[in-house]
Order: sequence, then C-alpha cells, then structure tokens
Amino acid sequence: MSKRLQVLLDERELKALQRIARGKATTTAEWVRQALRAARQRELSGSPGAKLEAIRAAARHEFPTGDIDEMLADISRGASAGTP
Repeated sequence: MSKRLQVLLDERELKALQRIARGKATTTAEWVRQALRAARQRELSGSPGAKLEAIRAAARHEFPTGDIDEMLADISRGASAGTP
C-alpha cells in the first residue's frame, strides 16, 4: 500500500529538484523517491568512514600467512577431495 509524504521546500529548492529530474527525464516525484531509496541504502550500509576505520584497524595487525600459491593449491586439493 502506498502512502503519501508531504515535504515542504522553498521555491528555489523545488526548482532545483525539478531541473535535476528533467535532466534525468523523470518526474520530480520519481527522482525524489529514488534519492530517498539511495539515502536509506547508505544509512543501512553504514558510513564509509566507519568502514575505512575498520579496514585500517585490521591492517594494523600482523598475522602469519603462507605463500599464496601454496594456499591456493591447498584450497584446490580440499575442494577436489570433497572437503568442506
């Protein structure tokens, strides 16, 4: 079921959104719906800054690892042997 949402904009903001929508060959309402969906997705997926910080924190750690060719061969052998 669709629901109506009323958003009040000043005339300058509305004209700017209408120009953008026209440039995309869509209606202003559809452009706003798409923009809201994109904003919601960004909110749900977390901020880029938080993701970058998590990567930086992980990169500060050092763990032992093997040679990449040996690891890939081990994985391949396990997969071909039916090992999960």
